Amino acid sequence: MNKTKINDYQEIITGRRSIRHYDPNVKISKEEMTEILKEATLAPSSVNLQPWRFVVIDSEEGKETLKPLAKFNQSQVETSSAVIAVFVDMNSLDYTDDIYNEAVEKGYMPAEVRDRQVPAIKEMLGAVPEETMREMNLIDAGLVSMQLMLSARAFGYDTNPIGGYEKDKIAEAYGMDKDRYYPVMLISIGKAADKGYPSVRLPIEEIATWK
Repeated sequence: MNKTKINDYQEIITGRRSIRHYDPNVKISKEEMTEILKEATLAPSSVNLQPWRFVVIDSEEGKETLKPLAKFNQSQVETSSAVIAVFVDMNSLDYTDDIYNEAVEKGYMPAEVRDRQVPAIKEMLGAVPEETMREMNLIDAGLVSMQLMLSARAFGYDTNPIGGYEKDKIAEAYGMDKDRYYPVMLISIGKAADKGYPSVRLPIEEIATWK
């Protein structure tokens, strides 16, 4: 475990940068990566279906597979400790019973609430068009991805969200069903080799209104 975990929220959120160059000698252990992912998955999701799925690409073989699929992001692939491919599972509804049963077992939810909600969820989401389900899942994936990047910061690492890659090929490249697993983004993660660059944000007065 990383013994220097940051607990300063302001430092975590204001110090985040999109890092493209990492120290290639720093490797994040599977144990520590698991903790980062666990924290990320505390993010909310629609009816708690948690549609996000991760492929942690940290081996030499895995990165070689990724290189031709992320041609404009070679530095992140080569120098990062790992690149996390974030997908959504279009069959996430299949996990409804497992999730709600565990909630009852742990005392988080009364059984009668589960018995009322599960059939309603299955009926409602089972009838929505695939595109609607995908849009819902993508919102949830955005939430978990941001939380993953902030969790990485707390553990002393930096990240870079990547949208420029061969999305139509990546699932099959890692042995996944491309019709079931829809790609969202890549997130490189590692120990920053430079400080990155601060960036400006539009003033709140221009992007928010009060009614």
